[in-house]
Amino acid sequence: MILFASCMPVQTATPSPQPSAAIVSISKPTSTFVIPTQTATLHPTVTPTATAIPCDPFTADFCITDGNFILQRPILPSANDSVDRTYPFASTADGTRDPHHGVEFVNAFGTPVYAAGDGSVIFAGLDDVAIYSPWRVYYGNLVVIEHEDNLFTLYAHLSKIDVKTGDLIAMGDKIGEVGQSGVAIGSHLHFEVRRGDVEDYFSTVNSELWLTPRTSNSGAIEFSIVNENSQFQKATITVQHVDESNNVLGVYYIDTYHPTLTTRTENAAIGDLSAGRYRITLIHNGGFYERWVEVQSSKLTQVVIVVK
Repeated sequence: MILFASCMPVQTATPSPQPSAAIVSISKPTSTFVIPTQTATLHPTVTPTATAIPCDPFTADFCITDGNFILQRPILPSANDSVDRTYPFASTADGTRDPHHGVEFVNAFGTPVYAAGDGSVIFAGLDDVAIYSPWRVYYGNLVVIEHEDNLFTLYAHLSKIDVKTGDLIAMGDKIGEVGQSGVAIGSHLHFEVRRGDVEDYFSTVNSELWLTPRTSNSGAIEFSIVNENSQFQKATITVQHVDESNNVLGVYYIDTYHPTLTTRTENAAIGDLSAGRYRITLIHNGGFYERWVEVQSSKLTQVVIVVK
């Protein structure tokens, strides 16, 4: 059985049903939400490597850091705990959808959803008031958990909610079940990580840089594709996993984030990469750029490529 799922925003208000765990179905008109234009500039300070030798990704080919892999995956095996690659964070699915503020875990109705970390529930119910997005009943049945250090996780489109506002939650507690409530195509979990003002729709960060890698032999790469003025640049990045003889073991194509979400230290990322050697290539303004990097288990590889 093949499952297709996605999140799409709506523009019109929907009569406010009472909060419940019932499935809410909404048709999607063409979105007219105007996303603010931003000129994203790379923050000059980059997290140093976890090793004793400082590493500057502006001068080194790449840096290896511990990253921020502090959250458990909200879906556990034997269910599908892989992030959907067709609509990753900050992507537009080749311009067919609005920029994605989270990641998706495609699963069947009723699949258990678990808390990604310790915290307290600050919202549990139907989002019939536009608090966490510009639209009413966009996330459907929603749980929002506040963690330490002003970090928040959101779990959307649920078919069932097992917690209530004010509950104290431990990592791994069951908080609900996968569904298709709100604005969703197919049953899946829409998962977001936000920092700072949780009610700011643009406070979201790439969940893949916070979730524990799926296996003990995988890590992630964070990219900053910038010009000589340290402004983020649009590009499609080809990532090839190669062995010691340069035989290609796997290929990934990554688009840089939509400009409205490139407000931090990276404008592209990919997680759950097997440890090993990778060849990074891209074309920008007719110029070809290549970089060889390493991915280590449970580590973050930082790559900065300055283009003309």
